[in-house]
Amino acid sequence: MPISLNHLALSAILGVLPLTLLPQLPGTATLYGIMAAAWLLVMSRAYFPLLAAVALASFVWGCWCAVHLLQQTSQLSRPIITVQATIASISYTEHPRSRALIKITHAGVRRVFPPVYASVGWASLPSPWCAGQQWRMTLKLRPQHSRLNEGGFDSQRWGIANHQPLVGRVIKARVIDARCNLRQRLIDNSYRHIKGLDWPSILLALAFGEGKTMPENIRLALQQTGTAHLMAISGLHISLAAMFGWLVGRGGQFFLPMRWISPAMPLAVSWLTAAGYVWISGVNFPAVRALIALSLWILLRIRGAHCSAWQVWLWCVALILVTDPLSVLSTSLWLSCLAVSALIFWFQWAPLPVGCQSGKRWLVLRWLHLQTGMTLLLLPLQWGLFHGANPWSLPANLWAVPLVSFITTPLILSALCFTLQPQVGALLWRLADYSLDWVFMPLPRLQRGWFELAETGMAFSIGGWLAVVIWRFGWWKTYGLNMAVISALLLQPKENQRPRWRLDMLDVGHGLAVAVERNGRVFLYDTGVSWKGGDIGKAEIVPYFIWRGLAPEAIWLSHSHQDHIGGLDTLKKVYPRVPVASSYRADDHRPCLKGQRWVWQGLRFEVLWPPKQVAKANNNDSCVIRIDDGKYRVLLTGDIEAPAERALIRAGRGLLRADILQVPHHGSKTSSTRPFLRAVRPKAALASAARFNQWRLPAEKIRLRYRQEGIPWHDTGRSGQISVRFYDDKWVIKGYREQIMPRWYHQWFGVQADNG
Repeated sequence: MPISLNHLALSAILGVLPLTLLPQLPGTATLYGIMAAAWLLVMSRAYFPLLAAVALASFVWGCWCAVHLLQQTSQLSRPIITVQATIASISYTEHPRSRALIKITHAGVRRVFPPVYASVGWASLPSPWCAGQQWRMTLKLRPQHSRLNEGGFDSQRWGIANHQPLVGRVIKARVIDARCNLRQRLIDNSYRHIKGLDWPSILLALAFGEGKTMPENIRLALQQTGTAHLMAISGLHISLAAMFGWLVGRGGQFFLPMRWISPAMPLAVSWLTAAGYVWISGVNFPAVRALIALSLWILLRIRGAHCSAWQVWLWCVALILVTDPLSVLSTSLWLSCLAVSALIFWFQWAPLPVGCQSGKRWLVLRWLHLQTGMTLLLLPLQWGLFHGANPWSLPANLWAVPLVSFITTPLILSALCFTLQPQVGALLWRLADYSLDWVFMPLPRLQRGWFELAETGMAFSIGGWLAVVIWRFGWWKTYGLNMAVISALLLQPKENQRPRWRLDMLDVGHGLAVAVERNGRVFLYDTGVSWKGGDIGKAEIVPYFIWRGLAPEAIWLSHSHQDHIGGLDTLKKVYPRVPVASSYRADDHRPCLKGQRWVWQGLRFEVLWPPKQVAKANNNDSCVIRIDDGKYRVLLTGDIEAPAERALIRAGRGLLRADILQVPHHGSKTSSTRPFLRAVRPKAALASAARFNQWRLPAEKIRLRYRQEGIPWHDTGRSGQISVRFYDDKWVIKGYREQIMPRWYHQWFGVQADNG
């Protein structure tokens, strides 16, 4: 019985999609059972059972790919392991090039197939490395472990989607083959021409897919004007390269005999040009997926097959997911898929009048119509990726897209073609750089229209798609009032599911940041750590506040150690009017002193320690705060150690009683004495610590002590963000990995040592 290709593709897609939602991957026995069920369905030879069999087989294939990658990660996650690897790409952001992406092909004498990618650093390079070189390396590798917070970047999902689940450092290495590959030589040659220009990072990104060199201010301007898609090699750029190749092939036919001319020749040149651009981009996964889709489209054109746009889109998505099931976790894949589907949807459901669909006269109107549809329909993705929107993204794209598409990118492709002609190539690079001056000219002003959207904005962000459907069917005429009532009911928050207040210990690695939220207001205790080039405030705390739709009304700092105050500068820049209090003296800080009491949003706060303010607050000077809602209590302790714990007990044992205890000093052996725990008598303990930290916190001795005292233990290294929700008659603890977003790719993978 012939099976519809559309149904076959849809079944394959439905089989892979569960990988985005599964909390755990099925075991081997379960997968064998599913395959046996699929075989029985095939034997029935009925139409729909056959489609179900395809979906089950796709599901098993996706799960097997995921299990295999996690197994490889576990096998390679060793304190010391010797591998043979090829340098895939190097970082241009550091000098010397001390960080690289490597492709591990052998572990010891065992071949690694398919190869696994790892990002590694080398503090003291014996000689410059470059892409294409083969090395024998002794590495210390560990799996990607993401800080997991609501609204934050998920590096575990990204690592698995891009087959890059490992990070580490080189202990020692020797080169096997020192030759750089052709792509690296091409990059180095081009970099000599562009490093002195105004936009070298953008040119590197557009030419070679090397976007890591892009300064933060440029990245932010692109993100907040909705033009970031233009600066990463993806479907748009592969299509432009293919069009460039088609024009070259079509023009070349004028010089050929008639018998050699055929429609297939320009398409073949088009495909070769696109494939070359994919190779130049480093064969990155978004570019490869675009090439797969282009290959299918060209094949259909050569065979003269007549298909609808939706059919081609469906087949392309199915082919990509079957080829690489783990790409279902890739944000860039769904960005491309949604962009293409938005175009098809817009032109079919909201077309221009027939008279305006052709002719030069209406060219500007057609361009405005196209960009209006893309801006409206991609709003959900803009919200999901960047947690905000900009009404000026439409004019930004109207301005930037044609310049980048028809001037900058062709100039870059031409410059690459003239690599062997340095003078011509240098001129083309300068012209491409000059064109970017025009691209970026209005963006800083348009960027000012950016505004953040909280998680509740998702319901409104899908309004673009709904508006087109409602307008197309004319439902607004007939069901206007009914639809307004239904929309209001759907958007109305469910009061019975909302806690009276909540406390969130954010996953900030080794450090501390606790957010107390009530009535849409938030109080922040500590701000996490900072490092060269960044801090937790920018990376985690601000994105969390944006996601929750919050702005801090007060920041209290426990003490002056860097892992507790590192994000303060960023938070002060973003929220300049927020008051700050601390246990150490600073010009713009209010004091945190024993005996202070106040009421905030109906919650009673009391400072239990320290007795005096100091110039530099160490662990035992930490600001200890008790929060009381009249029924439940929380004790925030900072990094106090045994001496401060004993002093608190002497000052008033009854004051320490609490339901929730923030574990002092990240679970260090110097804190959490038994008398202190028995004075507090908490029903749950929350510890903030990184999975991989040099101090191996929390200490196993301390975790054992809490178990012996009958106190349930939770830590951010295992759970990610820990959220305590307080209701009228109960409180509930939810961990990001366990309850908030339980996914198989969020679990610990690789080595299982607590803090290895």
